[in-house]
Amino acid sequence: MLEPLRLMCVLAHPDDESLGNGGTLAKCADEGIELSLVTATRGQRGWKGPKDEDPGPDALGALRTAELEAAAAVLGISRLWVLDHMDGALDQADPQRVTLEIAQRIREAKPQVVLTFGPDGIYGHPDHIAISQFATAALVRAAAPDDALGGEPHAVSKLYYAAVTRELIDAYEAVFGVFDKHVDGRGRRAFAWPDWAVTSRIDARRFGGTVWEAIREHRSQLRDYQKLAELPEEQWLRMFGEQTYYRAFSLVNGGRGVEDDLFAGLREGRHG
Repeated sequence: MLEPLRLMCVLAHPDDESLGNGGTLAKCADEGIELSLVTATRGQRGWKGPKDEDPGPDALGALRTAELEAAAAVLGISRLWVLDHMDGALDQADPQRVTLEIAQRIREAKPQVVLTFGPDGIYGHPDHIAISQFATAALVRAAAPDDALGGEPHAVSKLYYAAVTRELIDAYEAVFGVFDKHVDGRGRRAFAWPDWAVTSRIDARRFGGTVWEAIREHRSQLRDYQKLAELPEEQWLRMFGEQTYYRAFSLVNGGRGVEDDLFAGLREGRHG
């Protein structure tokens, strides 16, 4: 009996799964791949409405967690863990605690493939950078003997970082404006990976409807996202029709060829 194929996303906020990886996740679910998601924060500081209506971090975190659960169901994610770290301060979290929490979920879900943000955090977002570092470290921890984790060690076969292209940044900025985040008194702009660094391109054009349904579940954020509903099909496909990644490591394949399948090298020879 073949071992099921399993993919895990390790991300920072509710909606990261839909906006950044929704097409990939929907496609994998359609192929029967088991999906799991670890989200490190509840998005407690992500209020998008009028300031005088801000419900506060606890209430907003509960609301956004419910939105995330609904979006995960749309995308076919069967296992969801929402950790309880503070939105906007993930880089200040205890690395021992966070890597332990993620590594425990890796051992439980046993994914062959893990997706997370790249070390650039797309536009230098400290939470995105932090979860990239924590997820990468957790893969090492999950595979090593570590009695604190419980369960059996599990070695992930492939790790991917989100690799945002210039074309995608231009498409997003045409809708939402310039991605410019101020950190420590300095501005940070979206970082475009050169085409030669993109190892994996996932064709998600068939799943645009599913992605939009998942995005719409994040209702607290729709003041910004409603613009997406008005896009012509060509622009929508520029933003969500293809998702690109950098293969940070693989135990099963390599080389300069560009993958169209995150499970390349894993679909054959699986054992129960």
